[in-house]
Amino acid sequence: MKLLLAFAFLPLVALAEPATVIRGTELKKEPATDSATVAELAENTAVDALERRGGWTRVKAASAEGWVKMLALRYGAAGAAKQGETGLSQLFNVARTGSSGTQVTTGVRGLDAEQIANSQPNAAELKKMQGFASTRDTAGSFAKQGKLQAQSVEEPK
Repeated sequence: MKLLLAFAFLPLVALAEPATVIRGTELKKEPATDSATVAELAENTAVDALERRGGWTRVKAASAEGWVKMLALRYGAAGAAKQGETGLSQLFNVARTGSSGTQVTTGVRGLDAEQIANSQPNAAELKKMQGFASTRDTAGSFAKQGKLQAQSVEEPK
């Protein structure tokens, strides 16, 4: 009987994928910003990613289980991409309406001249970013696989 139960749960174990929280974040009960917070997850907390829904991922941490924003996770080792994914599916699926009807989106804002002039280097963050770097060979292989072609683009002035 125990062996049968073990085999019944085997597919659930196979779906879990190790990930790391890249910045402190709230663990939510449901995949929405207005959902109740179950716990706070600190930066570098190890979790198992179980399921994706919109811009959210259901995770299991040592202390609790719930939902975090997809962009708060890094899969596998530093710089490793999730196997079999190009990231394009995530790019087009980052919004989710909360139960209150509020719309949540992820975006990037520009920097004005004053912010650029007053910017300060952050060596720790630079080191993190270097962990996401790809080699020329890896990028070339990816482009070839996607049947992409090189194009010359004039550098902006």
